[in-house]
Amino acid sequence: MHMKTLRYLSSHIGEVLKKKMVFVGGPRQVGKTTLALQFLNPSSIKNPAYLNWDRNTDKILILKDELPLQSHKTIVLDELHKYAKWRNLLKGIYDKYYEDNQFLVTGSARLDYFRRGEDSLLGRYRYFRLHPFTISEMGKHPNKGDLDTLLKFGGFPEPLFAQNEKEHRIWQNDRMVQVVSEDIRDLETIKDISSMVLLAEVLPSRVGSPLSLKSLSEDLQVSQPTVDRWVDILSNLYYCYTILPFGSPKVRAVKKLKKLYLWDWSQVEDIGFRFENLVASHLLKYCHYITDTEGFNMEIRYLRDTDGREIDFVVLKNKKPLFAVECKTGEKALSRHISYFLERTNIPEVFQVHLGTRDYGSNKTGRVLPFVKFCEEMGLV
Repeated sequence: MHMKTLRYLSSHIGEVLKKKMVFVGGPRQVGKTTLALQFLNPSSIKNPAYLNWDRNTDKILILKDELPLQSHKTIVLDELHKYAKWRNLLKGIYDKYYEDNQFLVTGSARLDYFRRGEDSLLGRYRYFRLHPFTISEMGKHPNKGDLDTLLKFGGFPEPLFAQNEKEHRIWQNDRMVQVVSEDIRDLETIKDISSMVLLAEVLPSRVGSPLSLKSLSEDLQVSQPTVDRWVDILSNLYYCYTILPFGSPKVRAVKKLKKLYLWDWSQVEDIGFRFENLVASHLLKYCHYITDTEGFNMEIRYLRDTDGREIDFVVLKNKKPLFAVECKTGEKALSRHISYFLERTNIPEVFQVHLGTRDYGSNKTGRVLPFVKFCEEMGLV
């Protein structure tokens, strides 16, 4: 395995930095700081042009407007959004120095959370969402072994690079504490943190199935609206994400039930649902990439009717379906649900991806192919 040293967003960020500020958000420990440091020489957190709000010395420099602007063209500001007046501070810095300097701002869920709403920085920055590693970033010619590694260790850099089962378990436990305890306290007023931790621990077993708020509320002994709010909070913190159903006039599609997936698919024990989560995350990354770099409205949904027929994912561009994807771990025959939905929807292409090697069928009538080959042909990042 020879993973690419430059992340998939590097060239886009480099281009945008010439014109405006760049914000990079995404989950904790996904590699945002490492990505940002690539724009500094030397690429190190000891570089004077890298300033982290959590370091008191850097905080003083920022507040006193003593940034190393003369000696460094690009300035990286990490965790600046922890400062209550960060928007106006950043606006002042940018408006004063943008002609000669470039500014790259990084942060975890809080950056995405706090930049919403009334935005005095509007028009001065572009926002990119950094995702975990996927198959396209595993080298020039990724193979089945690379996919197996991703399935086992997930796409977050630290466990993926280490490939050590014990360290992986410890990393997962630490991440749970950071996301559910520390980040929630920063963003929300939650009285019952212990029940929310329990929800986070339960969610991996709910991946891939329509999410029943009723069942979760009974398990946790809280109301359904409370569970719904907690799931939204965990989504804001990049712990999980939900997708909506795709409706069609000729299909009695379910309309309200969401499906839930995790940013760290390696938490899912069942190999079938873990593979489905991995595929979902690849498609979500693709959608976010197209939206962030080209401005199109991209979505990932699922298709299910009231009789239980289902296709796992439908990718939409400006509300119109581009293609659909069904997941199977084995090289099974084409799902009979595919032909049923092709006759009743305007989905132009359907793929059934798997972990094997066989490739047969056609894109328009339903094609069965290895997931690695699907990613390569579709240009998934």
